Amino acid sequence: MLNLDSLIIEFDKGLRTLFSQAHSTRPYPDAGLPEAALSASEKNKAAALMRVNHCGEICAQALYQGQALTAREPQVQHKLAQAAQEETEHLAWTARRAHELGGHLSLLNPLWYTSSLAIGATAGLLGDKWNLGFLAETERQVGAHLQSHLAALPPQDMRSRAVVQQMYVDETQHADMAVQLGGAELPLPVKLAMQLSGRVMTRTAYWV
Repeated sequence: MLNLDSLIIEFDKGLRTLFSQAHSTRPYPDAGLPEAALSASEKNKAAALMRVNHCGEICAQALYQGQALTAREPQVQHKLAQAAQEETEHLAWTARRAHELGGHLSLLNPLWYTSSLAIGATAGLLGDKWNLGFLAETERQVGAHLQSHLAALPPQDMRSRAVVQQMYVDETQHADMAVQLGGAELPLPVKLAMQLSGRVMTRTAYWV
């Protein structure tokens, strides 16, 4: 049920997501791996890819929070909150790795967050089966995006690759969870629109 207390809580989560340092309760996936010798161009490319991944996790946080805000079944709300916690860990991993590579985070994160929050809340209002279907399709597309990054990262950059690989495992589990809870298959036009918006975000975040 949407109420003032829920809105205040979500506003606080938004501020923390955008302006506080995220923390991971799990060990960092790249813990113990040596830093690779990278050329300047390789380091810049890896940092840009990690910035894109961090931006994607900002969007995921907002989507999940918006979806949980308007979800109807307590079980669905709980699973969305659990997934959001894992996305918080992804924020910590990608932010640290981007900074280690000498990169910066996207200056447009507040824009990505607020737009994704609105999309997530709208998906929740459509009913839990569509809410979960939207989650599943989002995670499938994120998984494909992460696989493309594994192919694009310098082969010797095992630290970045370890982070992206664990993120891929988590996103796949989120998609499977949504389907198991009754997520509906989205219409093709909706999937294509999601792909288009995702391309706009990733290409912009690569540079800004």
